[in-house]
Amino acid sequence: MPISLHTLPELSWTHTPGDADFDPSTEVLTLTAAAGVDWSNDALGTHSQHAATALTLEAPAGDFTLSARVRVSEPRTTFDAGALVLWSDDDHWAKLCFEFSPQGQPMVVSVVTDRYSDDCNSTHVTSGEIFLRVARVGEAWAFHSSTDGVQWDFVRLFRLDAGADGWRVGFLSQAPMGDTCTATFDRMALRHDGLADLRNGE
Repeated sequence: MPISLHTLPELSWTHTPGDADFDPSTEVLTLTAAAGVDWSNDALGTHSQHAATALTLEAPAGDFTLSARVRVSEPRTTFDAGALVLWSDDDHWAKLCFEFSPQGQPMVVSVVTDRYSDDCNSTHVTSGEIFLRVARVGEAWAFHSSTDGVQWDFVRLFRLDAGADGWRVGFLSQAPMGDTCTATFDRMALRHDGLADLRNGE
């Protein structure tokens, strides 16, 4: 069933329906992951997993940005994350995560999958929240993070062709090794313009 947020176009799930709640008074979207769910196409070729489900909208044509402030409830299990995602099919997707590392450190982590997943850790996060942003820039995609939603740090620039279906973009909660993970997203913004300077995030 589609889900309506007055700040965004109509949203729907990439996979089976998940657990979502939106509070219009605070404009906070809450996604609660089931136990053991993730998206992962192991680069070693041993295992793929697409049990997580994302709440997404059809990616706009042309340049655009989608951003949100992301928080994840404590306590956290390894690889618990709230994320912004791109999804086309099982072999073509990407995600920008506020993830809990095996060392017990919240981090910005990006994963780009073209059949196999290219997984890269970025900066440590010293507070309980981070702003994340995905941008289409011509034929490419860019990921950025920010501590305040104003000054953006470059995370990743990549090309990724869509697979069987067109691109969808949106929000995900994952709990690969835990019983659940609750992620909240607010200050969500969809803008239909490009970025002038990818390296400084403007």
